[in-house]
Amino acid sequence: MKLEELEFKIDYFELDEKFYQKLDATPLNNPHLISYSKSACDLIDLDYEECETPKFVKFINGELVLKGSVPYSMVYAGHQFGYFVPQLGDGRAINLGAVNNWHLQTKGSGLTRYSRQGDGRAVLRSSIREYIMSEHMHALGIPTTRALALIGSTHPVYRSYGETETGAVVLRMSPSWVRIGTFEFFARGKNGEENLKNLAEYVIKESYPHLIGIENRYAKMYSELVDKTAKLMAQWMAYGFMHGVMNTDNMSMAGLTIDYGPYAFMDYFEKHNICNHTDVEGRYSYNNQPHIAKWNLEVLAYNLGKISDFAKLMRYLKNFESLHQKEYLSIMNNRLGLDENLSGDSNLDLIVELLGALESARCDYNCFFYELTKLENLDSLSSILDMCVFREPMQKWFDEYKKIVQAENRSFENRKIQMKKANPKFVIKNYMLQEAIQNAENGDFELTNELLNIAQNPFDEHKDYERYAKPTPVEHANLQLSCSS
Repeated sequence: MKLEELEFKIDYFELDEKFYQKLDATPLNNPHLISYSKSACDLIDLDYEECETPKFVKFINGELVLKGSVPYSMVYAGHQFGYFVPQLGDGRAINLGAVNNWHLQTKGSGLTRYSRQGDGRAVLRSSIREYIMSEHMHALGIPTTRALALIGSTHPVYRSYGETETGAVVLRMSPSWVRIGTFEFFARGKNGEENLKNLAEYVIKESYPHLIGIENRYAKMYSELVDKTAKLMAQWMAYGFMHGVMNTDNMSMAGLTIDYGPYAFMDYFEKHNICNHTDVEGRYSYNNQPHIAKWNLEVLAYNLGKISDFAKLMRYLKNFESLHQKEYLSIMNNRLGLDENLSGDSNLDLIVELLGALESARCDYNCFFYELTKLENLDSLSSILDMCVFREPMQKWFDEYKKIVQAENRSFENRKIQMKKANPKFVIKNYMLQEAIQNAENGDFELTNELLNIAQNPFDEHKDYERYAKPTPVEHANLQLSCSS
C-alpha cells in the first residue's frame, strides 16, 4: 500500500474534548531517515519502498498529514514514584490515528499542552533506544508497543546538563495508548463517573471487544488486565528486563510494555538491581517489579470502583501473585529445559537456588541460559563456569540440576529443543545500544540498522556479531541510566 492510500480512523474524539488537544507537530530542522522496520510496516500493509521516499520523512516529521488523520495529544494523570500528579499527558507525543487497529504516534514532535517544563523533543540517543527495544521485545514474545521508523535531524535540543544534542522522532505503534493514569485523570472532577464509563467503553471497544455489551464488563475488563499484567511481569522477570519507571502513567490498559526510558536487560545478575539512577529508593528495582505492578492495578481498582464493584475487583486482584508465579515458572522451566509436570515443586526450589548462584557467582544472566542451551552434556561445564567470577556457587547448583534432569529421564535432545525456543543467542544490552548511539551521533547509522536486525532476530546466528553473544564487559555491566537517556 502507498503512503497516501493509508486511511486513519480516530475514535478518541467521541470522548469529551477536555481529554485531548488537537494540534500539529512542530517539525524538526533538516530531517532525514535513519531506519524503518519492515516487520512493523507489515502491520499496516505499508510498502517498504514508501519508507525510502522524502514524503515518508515529511509524514513522520509532521509536514504531511494523511487521509483521516487529525493530530492530537492525550491527557492523563499518574502516580510517579508513588506520588499522585493530577495532570500529565503526551508532553512530546502526537497521535495520528489508527490504521488496521494500530494507533500511530510520533514521539519528539514538539510542545503540547501537556509538556509542563519539557521542550517536547526527544534526543537521538533515547530515540534509538526506544526504536530498537520495541522491536526486540516483540521478537522475544513479550507484549509491547512497536516502532515503525526513526528519523534524525540537525535540530538542536538542549538538556539540563548543558550539552546540545540533536532531535529525533520515533514513529511508534500500539493497539492502545490508554494508561492506568488515563483512568486516574478521568475519575477526577465534574462528571467523573460518566467520564469513567465513557473511557471504559472506549478501552473495551479498543482492547477487549469480546466484552462489548455484556454484563459486568468493567469488572471483566479489569480481571483480564490483571491476568495480562501478571503474565507480562513474569516475562520481564524471566528474561531479566527492568523497565525503570513503572509509574501508573507508564502502565498500559492493554497489558503491553510501553514507554521505554531508563530500561535495561540484566547484565550480571543482581535481584535488587536498579537501572534508573533517579530511583534512589529502589521502588522500581528488578525484584520489586511484580509488586509495583500489583500496586498500580490496585490504584486502577480504586478508580474503577466508582463504576464497578470495588470489593469484587480487589478480590480478583488477589489472584495476581499465583498467576504471576505460574507463568514465571513455566517460562523458567522452558529456559532450563525442565518439565514441571515431572518435577513439580522441586523446580521452584531449583530456580530460586539458580538466582542465588547467579548472583553469588557474578554471572551474566541471559548468557548463562544461552550457554546452557549449547551444552552437549552436563559433564563439561567449562563454557558456563568460565563466565563466572566465582565458580563454586554455580558448580553446586549444577549438582542439583543434574539430579532433577536425571529424575525426569528425558532425552537430552528434547531438552535442547525446548531450551532453544526459549533462550535467544542475543539479548540487547545497554552497552550495545551505546555503541550504536555513539556511531549515530557521528552520522554513521549502520550499527543502528544492524542492531535492529539482531534485535528482531535474536535466535539467529549473526556471525559478524559474536561478541554481542558474550557476557557484558565488566566496565559496562549494570550501569544506571537517566529518564532522558
